[in-house]
Amino acid sequence: MATERDQRLLAALGNFMRPRPIPNSYWATPHLLACEYPWTPKNPSNPKLDALLKAGCRTFVNLTESKELVSYASQLSVRASLLNIDPKEIEYHRFPIRDRSLPESVEYMYRVMDVLRDNEQRGRIAAVHCRGGIGRTGMVIGCWLVESGRAKDGEEALEIIAREWRGVAKCVIYPHSPETGPQFEFVLNFHPEKPREQLAF
Repeated sequence: MATERDQRLLAALGNFMRPRPIPNSYWATPHLLACEYPWTPKNPSNPKLDALLKAGCRTFVNLTESKELVSYASQLSVRASLLNIDPKEIEYHRFPIRDRSLPESVEYMYRVMDVLRDNEQRGRIAAVHCRGGIGRTGMVIGCWLVESGRAKDGEEALEIIAREWRGVAKCVIYPHSPETGPQFEFVLNFHPEKPREQLAF
């Protein structure tokens, strides 16, 4: 008989059946996509951004620093309009974290969790990304799996990510997500902001 832990892992693995909008992405939950940076000015006619919008993403959570890459914030409404999506449906949030580093505090991560919680409660699909979708993104995804109760703890969250990560194109070059030891430790030591019984999803 499957244990509660096995059931949670199997539920997460069910996301494998859902098409990945871009090769370097995976569904962490039905409402949350993890991916690499979705915009490059060198390919404006067929941007990754369009694939995410077509997949239903309406909330974008950017973890890169302000001058790290060319911003796509101003392009969201443009690409949405071209796809006959009401630009008013699009939401954009930025929570800068230095590459290969940690958030400035646990409270800072809770702010990210608040956005993801609100997003899910409204039935919206969000895309979370950093530069490569490996370190900072994996850390946020791991924390959300714990925060939302989909993983019992950080260890189980990392197991779920490891299984999903195997289907990401760049896993042959970058075999692990998150990327650094401290990022793994951050997820392992992360605890929900509120007791489980107070969380509503």
